[in-house]
Amino acid sequence: MVDSFGEGLDRALEGVFTRKPPQSAQAQMKYLVKQLQGTRAVAQALGVSQRTVERYVAGKLKRPRQDLRGRIEREVARRWQPQVRARARRKASSTDGLMIYTRARFGYTAAPGTTDDARIRDITQALPPEYADRLFTAHEQGATEQQLQQIAADGLAHVYFRANETRAHDLGVQFTDVEDIQIEL
Repeated sequence: MVDSFGEGLDRALEGVFTRKPPQSAQAQMKYLVKQLQGTRAVAQALGVSQRTVERYVAGKLKRPRQDLRGRIEREVARRWQPQVRARARRKASSTDGLMIYTRARFGYTAAPGTTDDARIRDITQALPPEYADRLFTAHEQGATEQQLQQIAADGLAHVYFRANETRAHDLGVQFTDVEDIQIEL
């Protein structure tokens, strides 16, 4: 399964954590109960009963099934070290930008007579801060995978294909069939 851009952005922010999040199911549940201020809210967020959450908190249940373990880990990671995450996002959006490693199909719309056949490319490219900011902002506002792909395509078109607008000014880039995507801050 290929990660989505949203998952890639979340994973990039998780890479800046200064401490590891809780590891055991009991510690994770206790953390979520504290963050969401009650077992009912945790149960709703995870799609389980309130009693199940209470059993994990009490230590009566210790090993969640695989799908529940994944949901718990995602919810904990999403809430872990919010100030560290915000600082890393601000830095990427203002000064550093981000690095994208991708294997995807790129096609073009260009002047007649040029090759516009889409083909699979491996691209490793630093995106400037304005594209990092656009990606993070869109992701926070609930943008679809297509919208995030378009923002990344615009950034790659600007930096990689048009060489910071020094060539191929009318080149439009289409970014589809993502086989792999990794994002780093």
